[in-house]
Amino acid sequence: MIKHKKDNKKGNQKDAFRYALRLLTLFILISGLGLGFQSCNNEPDPEPDNGLKITGVSIPSELNVKIGEQITITGKGFAMGDQIKLTSTSDVSIVFVCDVLSLTDQSVTFALPNNVNSGSYQIKVLRNPDSQLLGSFLLNIVADTNIPDIEGMTIKGVVYCNGIGIPDVAVSDGIEVTTTDAKGVYYLPSLKENAYVFISVPGNYEVYNTNNLPIFFKRLSGGATVEQKDFSLIETNNDKHIVVTMADWHLANRNDDLSQFTNGFLYDVNNTIDYYQSQGTKVYGLTLGDMSWDLYWYSNKFALPEYLVQMYKLNCTVFNVMGNHDNNPYALGDWLAEDAFKKTVCPNYYSFNLGAIHYVVLDDIQYINTGGSEGVVGDRNFDNFISSEQMAWLKKDLATVKDKNAPLIVAMHAPLYRNPNLDVNGNQTSAYALDNATDLVTALNDFTNVHVLSGHLHVNFSVEEGHIMEHNTAAVCATWWWTGKNGYAGNHLCKDGSPGGYGVWEIDGNNVEWYYKSVGKPMDYQFRTYDLNMVHITAENFAPNASEAAMAEYSGTYADASAANEVLINVWGYEPEWVIEVKEGGLALNVTPVYTMDPLHIISYEALRLNAGAVPTSAFITDPTAHLFKVTATGPATSLEIKVTDRFGNIYTETMTRPKEFTYLMN
Repeated sequence: MIKHKKDNKKGNQKDAFRYALRLLTLFILISGLGLGFQSCNNEPDPEPDNGLKITGVSIPSELNVKIGEQITITGKGFAMGDQIKLTSTSDVSIVFVCDVLSLTDQSVTFALPNNVNSGSYQIKVLRNPDSQLLGSFLLNIVADTNIPDIEGMTIKGVVYCNGIGIPDVAVSDGIEVTTTDAKGVYYLPSLKENAYVFISVPGNYEVYNTNNLPIFFKRLSGGATVEQKDFSLIETNNDKHIVVTMADWHLANRNDDLSQFTNGFLYDVNNTIDYYQSQGTKVYGLTLGDMSWDLYWYSNKFALPEYLVQMYKLNCTVFNVMGNHDNNPYALGDWLAEDAFKKTVCPNYYSFNLGAIHYVVLDDIQYINTGGSEGVVGDRNFDNFISSEQMAWLKKDLATVKDKNAPLIVAMHAPLYRNPNLDVNGNQTSAYALDNATDLVTALNDFTNVHVLSGHLHVNFSVEEGHIMEHNTAAVCATWWWTGKNGYAGNHLCKDGSPGGYGVWEIDGNNVEWYYKSVGKPMDYQFRTYDLNMVHITAENFAPNASEAAMAEYSGTYADASAANEVLINVWGYEPEWVIEVKEGGLALNVTPVYTMDPLHIISYEALRLNAGAVPTSAFITDPTAHLFKVTATGPATSLEIKVTDRFGNIYTETMTRPKEFTYLMN
């Protein structure tokens, strides 16, 4: 069993937090009853209805008003002397009581106090000693939006919070970038090519959501007419926050994906989100592309709108990154193919800020889709490339960031680097994968601490070169939901043997830490061990309906039984700063990095596809990886003490009792 300890230099509070999260996840696994945390409902219990009979109440779901403005709501039965009580649904200690100013037999009018802020409120009528709950609404305190036109400026607006303009907020149409003035006013000389305008949400603010989709953008009608697009912000404190990074969902209503998603990933990630939020920490989701699967948009009637239905089930705000499979397979060329994403989800590139951290979302897929036309799915081919228009926008956006030493996080689908290999000395080595990687790296040169977040490959790896570190995160869907499909292996494995999962980024000011969270496992589940004496991958053992020749094509060195007393360790979150130590009887064994394949994935995907009479899809088969390590024991039945220490001083251990069985559900 893997145990988790903390280095003594780490704080007790964080230690207790992570330990409690581990206990929570273990409880979930043991209980198997689906008893997760429920979303916190901060609305107070309504006071009893003690005889008040206000009827015919009609309250708009959203009210846009200025400070001190009067509000009239419809209803019968109000009386002079009544009071209107507003209680914040996010913080029940925030309460405003307003006197009724006037009424008719059909309505009541009251004035908002000058110190009320934007937000969601529960509304009640008080008539001592009675009260009655009337409903709830979103209150948006607006600024003075009466701003003049300026010749040549086709978009204008105000960015404000609680009626006050916010300066220095970046605003863009995807081509031009400007910032708001001291009164929160902006102007853009836009040709409106992208048909939207968006803001880079400033740190310690949020925007209103549709469900959990942040609306930091406004649609444009187009043409030369001046359009005014205002943005209302919500003040918050997100200097300390969590970002959950989620790559490659590939939801398509096939392979039991929706049941696996709901009972596995969704259940797991919401418990992680809820736990952090229960500690008072803001949590945000960040997808890393391929949330849908273009091949099945039309045949399975499961496209981006259906993806959003599933995304809305996450218990936090979710920012989205576009992947190659999120393009319209009927559309020829990148511009037309990405239009569905931009109209259904959000802009395909943009930026936002959380606390002190600037986040940039890029679209590094140039979708070609040879042969695509209305009613015809094309080849769905593409290049890994950031367009020149987007690169020009990126430079303008980064120029608005004042602190070049603060961490900069860049999220995109396809990776900047290739999956690393090993050189002759056992050191990881990697080359660029992005076609115009040097252009991107040059654009990031002014920043001293850059993290690139990517997906696409369904594996875990990291590459650190100079001021840039890339974190390629393995897939939510693992191997396109195959290994957990009904009748298959019953596990959830990615192509490198990593469990399917997601990244968790813990950010406090400029301090950034991260770990990979496996679905259905505690957070300290960070490696898996194999007793290679027990690993013998043959058709007889794992694919009895297939030939030995067919199985041998995929099993590689594992086709032959071994008695070499070797142990293989897969450390999926491995970075060169990590330390891996193995002892046998108190004596240290030599740990050697190897570039090879994970045996569990071979039997969980390739063997079972062969057994079903199918040829394994070439893109889905096991990938060799550089985060595997070997040690040689002195005998076949000795116990090993394995200790893995990550770059933050977290320690993960296993006492490995050998022989260790090789099964689909092994840890």
